Amino acid sequence: MTFCVLRRSRSFASKLLLTAAAALSVTPRVTMAELCTDGGKCNDEVEKAKLAAEAAEKYKPEDSIFMKIIRKEIPADIVYEDDKAVAFRDVNPVAPKHILVIPRKPLMQLSSSTEEDIPLLGHLMWVAKSVAEKENLNESGYRLVINNGRDAAQSVYHLHIHILGGRQMSWPPG
Repeated sequence: MTFCVLRRSRSFASKLLLTAAAALSVTPRVTMAELCTDGGKCNDEVEKAKLAAEAAEKYKPEDSIFMKIIRKEIPADIVYEDDKAVAFRDVNPVAPKHILVIPRKPLMQLSSSTEEDIPLLGHLMWVAKSVAEKENLNESGYRLVINNGRDAAQSVYHLHIHILGGRQMSWPPG
């Protein structure tokens, strides 16, 4: 069983609820959420991705943290939603602007999409562009990221696009 340390932050209660729910929806081996307020790295995304990959083989996509957000069972700072997609602020941002765009359809990852998903995938890209524009990221620029699988550090097995902006990005990523 894995235990993580809790540290207080400004929005401790809501971040704790969402982060703990995410951890518990991904794998039963994670029992508490880890929050970071000192700007340092206080969680291991690679380790979380490994645990998520193991759990993804056992759990249904309908049980993911993102499906719970879509069903409004878990609170999120939603910035956009329509009949095909939802966009909300990441509770553990890695950039000043860090927003996730997810499909309402329980699609585990990009590699599990089919030709029938082409219109949905295009819509998700359009939503990402529209949200980035609404967040005033067009002039300075932004990065879109899709993690696909364990080696890409996918930590939630529900397709999602990260919109990252508000700071200079480095290259190469990863």
